[in-house]
Amino acid sequence: MSRVLGLALLCGLIGSTTSPSRGDEADPKVWSAANVEGLFTLYKHLHQNPELSHQEKQTAARLAQELESIGLKVTTGVNNTGVVAILENGPGPRIMVRTDLDALPVTEATGLAYASKVKVNDPEGKQIGVMHACGHDIHITCLVGTAQYMNLHRDKWSGTLMFIGQPAEETVNGADGMLRDGLFTRWPKPDLALALHCSPKLPTGSVGYRPGFALANVDTIDVTVYGRGGHGAQPHTTIDPVVIAAHLIVDLQSIIARELEPGDPAVITVGSIHGGTKHNIIGNDCKLQLTVRSYADKTREHILAAIERKAKAAAAAAGAPEPKVEKLDGTPAMFNDEALVARVVPVFKEVFGEKNVELNEASMGGEDFSFYGKAGVPIFMFTLGTTEPERIASYARLKQTAPSLHSPLYYPDPQPSIQTGVTAMTSALLHLLPPEKSGR
Repeated sequence: MSRVLGLALLCGLIGSTTSPSRGDEADPKVWSAANVEGLFTLYKHLHQNPELSHQEKQTAARLAQELESIGLKVTTGVNNTGVVAILENGPGPRIMVRTDLDALPVTEATGLAYASKVKVNDPEGKQIGVMHACGHDIHITCLVGTAQYMNLHRDKWSGTLMFIGQPAEETVNGADGMLRDGLFTRWPKPDLALALHCSPKLPTGSVGYRPGFALANVDTIDVTVYGRGGHGAQPHTTIDPVVIAAHLIVDLQSIIARELEPGDPAVITVGSIHGGTKHNIIGNDCKLQLTVRSYADKTREHILAAIERKAKAAAAAAGAPEPKVEKLDGTPAMFNDEALVARVVPVFKEVFGEKNVELNEASMGGEDFSFYGKAGVPIFMFTLGTTEPERIASYARLKQTAPSLHSPLYYPDPQPSIQTGVTAMTSALLHLLPPEKSGR
């Protein structure tokens, strides 16, 4: 080997191990890579200590501790377990960044070394497992990483950041609860709001987006059909509520097929039906549990009114008493502000490359982040790829799909997911919060 070639190789080796310059460290992608291991430690703690909706006391305390440690003004106890942290940095827009805190009543079956072993008693006293099967632990970790970066690099932006840890997303009443507890009155209303959500379908290193309707209105409906009980061998002396319910289940689908315009997406699913106690007894009532999905408010109102109309008609046709139709809870459709999406997506494409920024299909799933949009704040929730390409390829070879969110088998590949999530969120914020023209 010549001395010149050897010297060149030596210089190359030395160059490959030197630390990035200060300018490089200010780059969100470089900073995220340099700090991902510390954030992974936080993630493992959150993953191993999940808490159900409205019970997120320890999760909220840890989030508050992380944000207080970097100097943010933190308020806890908003809607019981919610957290609000403010980072002020001169004049400019006010942007809210939201994470959800709660986990699911799912027993983890991933086999990970840091898998959740938490068990609690359900309302009936039965022991159930608890798991972050929807990736909220990734969401929290990315928010903390984003807050750390933005606090360290105040010279790169100007404005105010409002970081919120929101309880009870899984029961779709946490956002509404925070608003009722004064989120936009105790603190100034933000100009914009951003959030991210894990996706098992997208590979790590990528993000997804959808302008306009991205997720659906979600309504939970209970219907109780009444009859007149009696002996199964003498049905003529009864009014059978199970038969009425059967007619209703079929008739409900005609709302979608015959009352809505073709191309107007909506779903009515009867997820549960309970009636009777024994083979030869006709009971007095039958209970149905429905989930209803739609996008447009007009469609939502039509469907809910039609369900009540169909239920009453089915009962009347059988000469039965009027049924009870109860709307238990609901969340509005999530509409990603199109102008905000148009501002942020080019940033993602510049940072990650066009091939790693994917247009998502609209989904009939629901998310209570939508409540902030309904409160008049332009919102944008983007999706974060959480499954390494090699794992996606292995599922394809086996002709399987990756475990979905809420599955006991779902797990994100943490480090690349966190690194991409922090990079994406900080890059978006830097673009939306440009520094003052004086160039602090």
